[in-house]
Order: sequence, then C-alpha cells, then structure tokens
Amino acid sequence: MATAPGPRLRRELGWGGAVLLGLGSIIGTGVFVSIGTAAGITGGSVVLAVALAALVATCNGLNSAQLAAAYPVSGGTYEYGYRLLTPELGFTAGWLFLLAKSSSAATAALGFSGYAINLFTAETPSIVPIALVAVAVIAGVVLAGIRRTNATNTVVVGITLVSLAAFVIGGSVDMKLDQFRPFFAGENAAAGLLEAAALMFVAYTGYGRIATLGEEVRSPRTSIPRAVIVTLAVSTALYALVAVVGVGNAGAAALAGAADTTAAPLEVVARGFRFGWVAPVVAVGAVTAMLGVLLNLLLGLSRVLLAMGRRNDMPRSVTRLNQKGTTPYIAVLVVAAIIGGLVLIGDVKTTWSFSAFTVLIYYAITNLAALRLPDESRRFPRSIAWLGLAGCLGLAFWVEPLVWAAGLGLIAFGLGWRWIARRAAA
Repeated sequence: MATAPGPRLRRELGWGGAVLLGLGSIIGTGVFVSIGTAAGITGGSVVLAVALAALVATCNGLNSAQLAAAYPVSGGTYEYGYRLLTPELGFTAGWLFLLAKSSSAATAALGFSGYAINLFTAETPSIVPIALVAVAVIAGVVLAGIRRTNATNTVVVGITLVSLAAFVIGGSVDMKLDQFRPFFAGENAAAGLLEAAALMFVAYTGYGRIATLGEEVRSPRTSIPRAVIVTLAVSTALYALVAVVGVGNAGAAALAGAADTTAAPLEVVARGFRFGWVAPVVAVGAVTAMLGVLLNLLLGLSRVLLAMGRRNDMPRSVTRLNQKGTTPYIAVLVVAAIIGGLVLIGDVKTTWSFSAFTVLIYYAITNLAALRLPDESRRFPRSIAWLGLAGCLGLAFWVEPLVWAAGLGLIAFGLGWRWIARRAAA
C-alpha cells in the first residue's frame, strides 16, 4: 500500500541517538517500578520473568528492526499493518499503540511523582497532582523538537545509568539466598510466572520508539537494526542485575509492598543498604528516568497519531507540523491530554497491566507483518517472527481477566468508530 500523504519530518537522528532514545524508554518505569509489581505476583522467580520477557522482546525487536529498515516512516506497526496485512489490522495496531503507551506514560508520570515525593519529603500526599505537572512540562520539551528532546534524553539516560550502577554495587554486598524464598509465589506457579513476564515485557518495548521514529533516523536501513540490538542487550543486562540485587536484599514481598504503597520500590529497598548514600542516588536517578520514559513515550505516541492522521484514521489536524518541520505539535498536545486523563486513575498496577495486554497484541501484529515481508527485505529468519508471535499471544491473556476483557472491548470500540467514520466520509 502506498505511503500516506502528508508533510514529512526531517531526518535528524543518528544510530547513537536512536540507542539513547531506546534506552530512555526502556530503563525507566520497568526497572524502577514494575519489577516490584512483578515480584509480588511471582516471588523470587521474578528473575526468570525478566529473562522470559527479554527473550520475547528480542524476537519482537529483531522483527521491528527489519520492518523499520524496510519502511522507514513514522507510525511503526500501524504503517506495517497497512502495507503488509490489511487496513483493519493496521488501524488496530495504531489504536493499540495509543492505548498501551498512553497507559505506560501515565504509569511513568505516577512513578516519577512517587520517587520525587520520597526524595523531598517524608509525607505521602497524593501522587496525582505532581504527575500532571510532569506531563505538562515534558510536553513542552517535546514541542521544542527532536534535537532538544534528544539532548534532554542524553542527560536523563546518563543520570539513570549512574543511579542503577550505584544500586547494583551498593546492594551486592549484603544479598542473601534466603530472600529468594519462596521462589514461586501463589498456588499456581506457572500462571504467576507468565503474568509477571507479561508485565515485564512492557518494560522492554522501548525499542519500538526507534521504529516509530524511523522517518527521523539517518541511514535507517543500517542504523535502526543496529540501534535496536544494542538497546536490547544493554537493557536486558541491567534489568537482570537490578532484579537479582533487589530481591536478594529485601525479598519479593517487601519489593512488591513498596511498589504498591509508594510506587518507588528501589529507593525503599536501598534504604536498607549499609551505604546510606545509595538511596538518594537511586531516587534522583528514578526521578530523571521516569521523566525520560514520559518524554520518549510522548514523542513516539505523537508520531503514531501523526501517521494515523495522514491516513484519515484520526482527524487531519494532528498532521500539522511546526514551521521547522520537526514537531507535529497538535498531536503532541492531544497525546499529553490523554496521558493526563489516565494519570487521574492514580493506580500504577492498573495502568501497567492494561498496557501489558494491549502492547502484547500490538506486537503480535508486528510479528504477523514480519511474516509477510518480501524475501529481499528480510534480514532475519522467518522463524524469529513465528517465535515472537507465539510469545506475544502466549503471554497476553495471563494478565487479569478484567484487564484483557477491557482491552478487547476497546479494540472493538476502535474498529467500530473507524467503520462509522469511514461510512460518514464516503
């Protein structure tokens, strides 16, 4: 299917910048918040959940990379679905991305607020107002354009990596094997492990930001695959280390309790380290990391909304660019408003679980599109697409039934809305 009409964004991002944007999206909410949530579901085996999620994410990342290299335009799987599958599946992918990543962004904003409160005060006021302010500030940064956004992200990623190194080094001294007991929590160990892996999978999907920004990456056919592979390798190593150190010091139950009550589990765990300086360093890193995730998600969401507007799946007004041609400013403002609405839920586990189901279905469509790639555009074996598809569908329905039922209902609503809008425009 032909490229959707509309103004093109300028290519201003090298592969190193793409890696930093990917890391800025991955090393944030997942490592600072959702490891605690997943530990509460599966116990000490959260380490296995991290590894299983990384395996599925690697398959999806390789497929996303070859698709983005073949079709380097804004929109990610929304565009691949249109070009290689059907318009309905393309729309579903775009719709799911908006749902999933808006929920992830709201989780990041709430996580930022939780860590910021813990850093600056001993009181526990509502985390919602500060989260809303964060959304507004980050929207302003994204409106300034990709170069300024990338510069901000580089600083954020640097601070985050330093804080996680401090957590791993400071906590490795006093780890105890007893803290990993029970290794499997709950009556159904397999179900708990798979649900935790589904939640952790969301944490890795920041590599998708590289694909959704494909229109803005220089030399996309070589830069995008390289950036995705490096991003996944670095983030997987960090997640595994943090999970081992976190559980090894406090135990899965304590880690989960801190995630539920403060949305700042790593900082709470670090307070128990023998080195008193680690906790504030972790808190500072978490604050910047959450802002980085929020920044990158807002960036990616606005580009998908831009692509959907080009194909008239969303109002054409969202395709308007600023005078320099670097920012779809209407799309940024719309996405910021949606994220702000989800922040009002105020519940980290709910927003993250909903994001898990919708993003797994999104990447199932990504893998379907990869199966349809022409041989001349294929960079990785077809078997990787089959593994990614099986992994996504295998994990998607292990989240709470109410969450995936709501997700299926919203997919039906989106398709119904699209059908009515198309009929009205005909």
